[in-house]
Amino acid sequence: MMSISRLIIYLLLIAAAATTVSATDHIVGANRGWNPGINYTLWANNHTFYVGDFISFRYQKTQYNVIEVNKTGYDNCTLDGAIGNWSSGKDFILLNESQRYYFICGTGGCFNGMKVTIRVLPLPSPPSSTVAASNHSSASTAVCRSIFGVFFMVLASLF
Repeated sequence: MMSISRLIIYLLLIAAAATTVSATDHIVGANRGWNPGINYTLWANNHTFYVGDFISFRYQKTQYNVIEVNKTGYDNCTLDGAIGNWSSGKDFILLNESQRYYFICGTGGCFNGMKVTIRVLPLPSPPSSTVAASNHSSASTAVCRSIFGVFFMVLASLF
């Protein structure tokens, strides 16, 4: 039989998991990855980046890399103002500031379009309770259902 204190701990863990905001991982180029001949400006324009999100680059590590540079380095495909350097072939970069970021391939791929610039926005403020109640009632209901579903599954597994 489960003690009341263990039940309370499980309930608190479930509540904490339900309120956690998860970051988005934006995979550059989607299924095409970080390769020459792809319009990364178009790709970036179809994404909204927020502080705490990740941008990830997937590529052949023997051929390419990722360099974070300043605007001059981005515009001229040079390493001017290099801020970061990644070369694992599967790089995850935390976007921890609200600013414009510039990334290029430093092995020459930049001249073939391997460069992307993104604007990272601050996290949006939560909506007011009246707007949230009217606009998100069905989403709230779905979240509540899934929380209670998890809760009952946890309870069932403990008894």
